[in-house]
Amino acid sequence: MDRYVVMGNPVAHSLSPDIHARFAAQAGDAIEYGRLLIAEDAFAQHARAFFAGGGRGANVTLPFKVDAFEFADTASERARVAGAANFLMARDGAIFGDNTDGAGLVVDLARNLHVALRGASILLVGAGGAARGVLAPLLGEEPARLVVANRTPAKAIELAQRFGDLGRIEACALDAIPASSFDLVLNATSTSTRGEPLVLPAGIIGKEMLAYDMAYGPAARAFVAQAQSLGARASDGLGMLVEQAAESFLTWRGRRPATAAVLAELRARG
Repeated sequence: MDRYVVMGNPVAHSLSPDIHARFAAQAGDAIEYGRLLIAEDAFAQHARAFFAGGGRGANVTLPFKVDAFEFADTASERARVAGAANFLMARDGAIFGDNTDGAGLVVDLARNLHVALRGASILLVGAGGAARGVLAPLLGEEPARLVVANRTPAKAIELAQRFGDLGRIEACALDAIPASSFDLVLNATSTSTRGEPLVLPAGIIGKEMLAYDMAYGPAARAFVAQAQSLGARASDGLGMLVEQAAESFLTWRGRRPATAAVLAELRARG
């Protein structure tokens, strides 16, 4: 039986095993998919042991997406552009890295949440591996502008320079976000998974916009509730998780699973 895992820290909350079990049932495949908690300074050691022991593939969550890219022997173009990977696969005697986050986010926003990304004004908060993975796909949708804001502005500036050839992108500190209306605010920080509030300047989140936390479930509830209290439409990242998992399953197994029923079931579970 082919073995897969989700690697991260924390990882006990991950719904990836449930999602891939449903995808495998759709395809009639027998797979094993588990969780692997990794100490923050030991990614390469544990990833190497997993694949040496016959592991076929892994999804990678916070805080290891840059580590996963550096661990891979080869990588897809979208992972190379991002400099981060959330997907690893044993292939032809080597480890292949990919990044399915951006594709999953765009599908969730455009198809599931009906957000018009072309011509939109987007604020992306955070400049770590999660942000890196979604910037190129977001810019590929041709927004009017995309602002990256981060507590450490130098990291936001580095991303703006890295992706500047792909579209109009700006960078700033969290306390210097332009006082203009955004159609979409994306929380790509790790604040939700650490149980910390995301503090943004007053007026950034308001009516007639979508506030989206790339975390999901209980971790994202505080951000979602805060955004709703300010009059915004709000969503967690459960749809992104399901859609990026479908992209992963396609690459691993050669078949793209249907996602609508899986997402609806997980939403109903709360």
